[in-house]
Amino acid sequence: MTYSIITSSGSYIPERCIKNEDFLSTEFFDATGNKIKKTNNEIIGQFLDISTIAERRYVTDDLVASDIAALAAEEALKSAGFDREELDYIIVAHNFGDIKYNNRKSDSVPALAARVKHILGIKNPATVAYDILFGCPGWLQAMIQADYYIKSGDAKKVMVIGAETLSRIYDPHDRDGMLYADGAGATILEAVESDTPIGMLAHKTRSDTFLYSKMLYMDKSFNKDYENPEDIFIKMNGRKLYQYALENVPQAMKECLEKSGFSVGDIKKVLIHQANGKMDDAILQRFYKLYDIEEIPEDIMPMTISYLGNTSVATLPTLYDLIVKGKISNQSISKGDIIVFASVGAGMHINAFVYKA
Repeated sequence: MTYSIITSSGSYIPERCIKNEDFLSTEFFDATGNKIKKTNNEIIGQFLDISTIAERRYVTDDLVASDIAALAAEEALKSAGFDREELDYIIVAHNFGDIKYNNRKSDSVPALAARVKHILGIKNPATVAYDILFGCPGWLQAMIQADYYIKSGDAKKVMVIGAETLSRIYDPHDRDGMLYADGAGATILEAVESDTPIGMLAHKTRSDTFLYSKMLYMDKSFNKDYENPEDIFIKMNGRKLYQYALENVPQAMKECLEKSGFSVGDIKKVLIHQANGKMDDAILQRFYKLYDIEEIPEDIMPMTISYLGNTSVATLPTLYDLIVKGKISNQSISKGDIIVFASVGAGMHINAFVYKA
């Protein structure tokens, strides 16, 4: 039987490290346009307590999302063991296209995947390059699409990339802006024949748009005197999003695990999109409570949010790459390990897949 396995990965972590202290001189406003009365020390302290984010990375002025996507892809190709011209698909997940440091307008024509293919120097017209916009779960959803291509016999090698430069689309006067960061991660899925299940075994996706389509949206700065009043920025309804995630992500993970045929005791790692550290902890606790388990296995959920921030679609492929390359202490993935990947984001979308290494 044909299965999809990750044979190579790569990531790009930007050079600029932005610490929480770098926001001490920022003027923060609330959604009504009023300046927040708390001191910035109080705002930042509360932010750290809730999000667990102490620092994040931003790209340098010379780079855009397609550039860092190509850098992550190039790293993945180094250990791929085949000619890049053999790729059947390049799928790039993002949400805002290429945004230059001096122009906040989104640029997605041509598609970022086409730009990445060009940067990689791939000439083969049979290497199909396209983008996917699916909120933070975009990379995971692209992996699901790649799995369909492989299992249908349409493809043997697929590159899936998540790349975002959120530092160029957040409101500098919105305290939620401290969540966001930049980065890129890439994985290569290949077809393998196996008599026993391996690779991507099951997946689950849901889209709750009727009630929850406006949990994340674009709007003007909270600062009514912002210098460019026509600019729009990413905004979110944090409290409702938090509750939505806690109510729905654990159940989606459970349904996905049941489809795979494995049990909760088989899980070695849970790799989850990291938008908020405490939210992820609560999601994990609720997931295990669905099985009446109070004590969660130690180190089962590796975290990078404290020093990389929320990189949207780049979170999961970057996290996976750092683990398999031994760059996260006390974390590794061994052959035969069962891994649950999960994400939640704008849509609202939730998705998950179960993977056997």
